[in-house]
Amino acid sequence: MKVLFVASAFLALACAAAGDSEDLAVPDKEVDVDANTAVKTETATFGAGCFWGVEHSFRQVEGVVNTAVGYAGGSVDEPTYRQVCSGNTGHAEVVQVMYDPDKVSYDQLLDTFWSIHDPTTKNRQGPDIGYQYRSVIFYHSAEQQAAAEASKQKLDESGRYHRPVVTAIEPAGSFWRAEEYHQRYYEKHGVKGCAVN
Repeated sequence: MKVLFVASAFLALACAAAGDSEDLAVPDKEVDVDANTAVKTETATFGAGCFWGVEHSFRQVEGVVNTAVGYAGGSVDEPTYRQVCSGNTGHAEVVQVMYDPDKVSYDQLLDTFWSIHDPTTKNRQGPDIGYQYRSVIFYHSAEQQAAAEASKQKLDESGRYHRPVVTAIEPAGSFWRAEEYHQRYYEKHGVKGCAVN
């Protein structure tokens, strides 16, 4: 887990330096489904620093059907990346995860969330500092809220960290999809595409 966190922190360096870039198409993650079988999906939304690495981590989880990076928790409609980076909109960089609950549970997604960032640093992940990089879980149901609160308490009481877990747990409101060049950034550019020059 420490290796994954260190890698996420290293790769997050590029977020602060990101600017407009050419959109490179990456196909959606597809699910093999029998034509007569409908896949029931649910949605989860997490903020854990720069959304590039967070999205990449969740896309590796078996049972995750699709992901999108974007902005949530703010007061401005249809914010741009530059507006969110200014710190004046109140949004967090988040990943919206569509998942098949028959293949992965919400609790397993929470375990992934806790493992990929430091939930004890307020408004900061590695070199990324600002309210937009806060640790936050946006719940979509009362069940998700209860699971998130129980998971946070369990982590806080585990002794894993010497500081308290500061992750916010808030109701999901509007999700604003980020600009296309941010979507599946690591699949488009790989680690080399994220290196800071």
